[in-house]
Amino acid sequence: MDVKSEVARQLSLIERNAETLLPREELAQKLERSLREGKPLRVKLGIDPSAPHLTLGHAVVLRKLRTFQDLGHTAVLVVGDFTRRIGDPSGKSKTREPMSPEEIERNMASYKEQAFLILDPQRTEVRYNSEWLGKLTFEDVIVLTSRYTVARMLERDDFARRFREGVPITIMEFLYPLAQAYDSVAIGADVELGGSDQRFNLLIGRDIQREYGQEPQVILTMPLLIGTDGHYAMSQSRGNYIGIAEPPEEMFGKVMSLPDELMESYFRLLTDVPWEEVRDLHPKEAKKRLAWEIVRSFHGEEAAARGRAHFERVFEARELPEEMPEVRLPPGLLSEDGTVGIVDLVFATGLVGSRSEARRLVEQGGVQVDGERVASVKARVPFRPPLVVKLGKRRFARIVGP
Repeated sequence: MDVKSEVARQLSLIERNAETLLPREELAQKLERSLREGKPLRVKLGIDPSAPHLTLGHAVVLRKLRTFQDLGHTAVLVVGDFTRRIGDPSGKSKTREPMSPEEIERNMASYKEQAFLILDPQRTEVRYNSEWLGKLTFEDVIVLTSRYTVARMLERDDFARRFREGVPITIMEFLYPLAQAYDSVAIGADVELGGSDQRFNLLIGRDIQREYGQEPQVILTMPLLIGTDGHYAMSQSRGNYIGIAEPPEEMFGKVMSLPDELMESYFRLLTDVPWEEVRDLHPKEAKKRLAWEIVRSFHGEEAAARGRAHFERVFEARELPEEMPEVRLPPGLLSEDGTVGIVDLVFATGLVGSRSEARRLVEQGGVQVDGERVASVKARVPFRPPLVVKLGKRRFARIVGP
């Protein structure tokens, strides 16, 4: 094997669509040593266990991690179960509430199941940072904090902004990037991946590894995926996300709702289809190809075809979906005149989590009953089963008699 040529090939694949690769020459050296010694690189990705579901935004970085695996390297998922107890603002203006160990473990069970739709389990280590951070003594923490300065910490954009605006920053928050950096020491990371918003923390990892006598990791960041609203990074808290475990029909429909200007970035970051192959297609056909590719990657070709057929039937031919949940109306919701309140009806579908969510949907004009929009939360609907209730653009339920 020509080692130099193989290093060049791997670098080309690793760099594809990346936002930052620092320092590139160090990665080339690490790859060459890995090939000559037959020792795979250890590629770290920190996992925030705050939510049980993964989105296409998570998939961007996970796909890059899979690239490293396909090149023979080892993925190390570091679950921040210990650091989740520390308030990291993550670019926001306030800290987050701590989570219980039980919540974290529930979320991670789902996270791992979904992550392995992308990653190779045989080349993946899953580690919890409580394994080493929970064993540090106060003296160890003092030593760790002595390796970095407040001035350097205030170079982080969100810290600098809060300091200028007089918004309190706790010492605990300074510990978060140091703890994340120590994770790299504990697992001996050669490379660390993250979104572009993690660049500062990843660079601290290089400094701390050097302080502890290790060769510094190379950092690679990927662009943040813009969500379905076309403005903000995909986020479950904003509701502008597409979940990788969502049903094929729902996923296909959400991709079809994306603004046209996002298609190039979605093709580049979430598929192996060259943008040049689809850029001259009609936007709707290009978007159908994008939706098909994304659904296929998580659910398979049959599900992708089903998602496309559902979209064309419901949104182009304006027909009802072939399948929808069938729900019996609780008899207590019916009034003597045979009507049911619209909020109660929406909640009875089981497609919303609360009556307040049902109320919001009605107020936003997102509810139809048998094809008629209902926009008043005080409305009462004559109950002549079966009723087809449509929520938003893609959710349907058939309500039958008590």
